[in-house]
Amino acid sequence: MMEVLYVYDHCPFCVKARMIFGLKKRPYVIHYLLNDDEQTPIKMIGQKMLPILEEDGHYTGESMDIVHKINKIDGNPVLIGETNSAITEWVKRVDSYINKLLIPRYVSATLPEFTTEEARAYYTHKKEAAFGDFKTLLAETDQWLAKINQDLLALEPLIKSTKACNGEFSEDDIQLFPILRGLSIVEGVKYPPKVDQYRKNMSDESGVPLYNIS
Repeated sequence: MMEVLYVYDHCPFCVKARMIFGLKKRPYVIHYLLNDDEQTPIKMIGQKMLPILEEDGHYTGESMDIVHKINKIDGNPVLIGETNSAITEWVKRVDSYINKLLIPRYVSATLPEFTTEEARAYYTHKKEAAFGDFKTLLAETDQWLAKINQDLLALEPLIKSTKACNGEFSEDDIQLFPILRGLSIVEGVKYPPKVDQYRKNMSDESGVPLYNIS
């Protein structure tokens, strides 16, 4: 039976789980949940959290647990490259503020988890409580754009290959690409040449499309 992956399109953790199937060229079924659907994930793993992998009635949560399982499932892992502490630090730095750009934009996009007004309202209520008023965050766009554009310049020399950031597929790709994919929903992001080609190549290899707004 083919594996089923339950996800939200916008969720970076869900992107990680989708990536490993794409990089492995392993077929799977993708199932998008509405953002206000609490019952389905709670029934599966006891909490509202995605992604969830279903295999023959068994469920696995936690994105990296899914990545590790699928990477090794057939004895031919694709994530064989070494990691780079500089990439880890870059991801950590950008993760500290990137949601101020992304969170208020996701909810106004045409995404499968937001196809009802109830799902949009649920997301807005939860995320504004965590990150602040969406209108205020959108008004701060220039500030956060300037910061991410500087950080993207700093990322450029860390990209060893536009096919895989460290030359071979590694867990750094699993951590880095979801950030770059999320940024593609933001207008005004400036991608240095290697970063731009890397994100496009990784999108093609993983089968996770960019939003193509930027």
